Amino acid sequence: MSLTAHRWRTPLVVVVAGCLIALIGFGARSSFGLFLEPITSDRGWSRETFAIALAIQNLVWGLGVPLASMLADRYGPSRVLAGGAIVYAAGTWGMATTTTGLGFSLFAGVLTGLGIALTSFSIALAAMAKVVPPERQSLVLGIGTSAGSMGQVVFSPLSQMLIAEYGWDSALIILAISALAIVPLAFILPGSADEDHSATFKQSIGEAIVEAIRHRGYLLLTVGFFVCGFHVAFITVHFPSYTTDLGLPAQVGANAIAIIGLCNIIGAFLSGLAGQRWPKKSGLVVIYSLRAIAITGLMLADKTATTIYLFAATMGILWLSTVPLTSGIVAQVFGVRYMATLFGIVFFSHQVGSFLGVWLGGLFYDLTGSYDMIWWASVALGVFSGFIHWPIDERPVARLATAE
Repeated sequence: MSLTAHRWRTPLVVVVAGCLIALIGFGARSSFGLFLEPITSDRGWSRETFAIALAIQNLVWGLGVPLASMLADRYGPSRVLAGGAIVYAAGTWGMATTTTGLGFSLFAGVLTGLGIALTSFSIALAAMAKVVPPERQSLVLGIGTSAGSMGQVVFSPLSQMLIAEYGWDSALIILAISALAIVPLAFILPGSADEDHSATFKQSIGEAIVEAIRHRGYLLLTVGFFVCGFHVAFITVHFPSYTTDLGLPAQVGANAIAIIGLCNIIGAFLSGLAGQRWPKKSGLVVIYSLRAIAITGLMLADKTATTIYLFAATMGILWLSTVPLTSGIVAQVFGVRYMATLFGIVFFSHQVGSFLGVWLGGLFYDLTGSYDMIWWASVALGVFSGFIHWPIDERPVARLATAE
């Protein structure tokens, strides 16, 4: 059913609903790192046990997003998001009740990871991009990404408060209930995939994928997004424990995650604005290079609460500011018809990086008692990613240029 059949479903209404979905879905999962210390201490598990479960979550998330995106592109996002919210809630509830490492990996890793994939903010972003004209897409993608960051601002201190007041298991159950709020919001989004602003060129999903993987810029974008996942997932899961290892109060780590989310609201919005004015690939080169500089600064500076907060603010500006530019390049080069699918494949690379960032963080901590090796690896990856974005060609593919 098209947008014209529901006059109340204006672009503003769709954008607001998409932002709320991103806020809840991203916000809940971004607080999972706060549970590392209390869960491992209470259950008597190693950090690697927790880390491998969250690493599996990121991998399943990455594997599930292309499939979820294809379903959303073919049948519309509403049913995919609503069903995913139920799975998300079930997995998070299971995290609170299981007593074994294997059970935790199944609930936190497989089930929650699948739920996160089915409620992926990339699906909401694609729905938002389809209801605005091309010249507004980058800005709307920035707004949607900022909404996901607002979820981090809201859920990080809220989760820390719930852990302190009610215990980590009750806090997880409350997060599970919050995920169900996505269900009614999902049905505000356009319910079908009939809207196609890429005009007259008819193309199947398979043809769109083949076209993309033959495009050098798409492959470079996919490789570069691996680095974003490595950085973001490692910091999200391990940074709160890193701060306590430094002898700082647990609240400093929770505050740092919230600061990252708060500053990313600014960073993602500015990234969306910049993508409308300057080449998006140039923005990505700058973002990844500055990440490498920021991490180097953290490693060399005295480790005080002020240092932690300054690093969090800097990384926050650079955090998901990659998303409006990366997804914007996909939409600009290939059109919006299969944007969710094509960005979903790029996002899989992001989640492979997330898997390695989370897992290797736990593994090397258990082996060496320090996160330093992963921090320096993050610096090298930032430099590498900045370099490989330079050759990307942002011009629309020939079929879109012909249609214009």
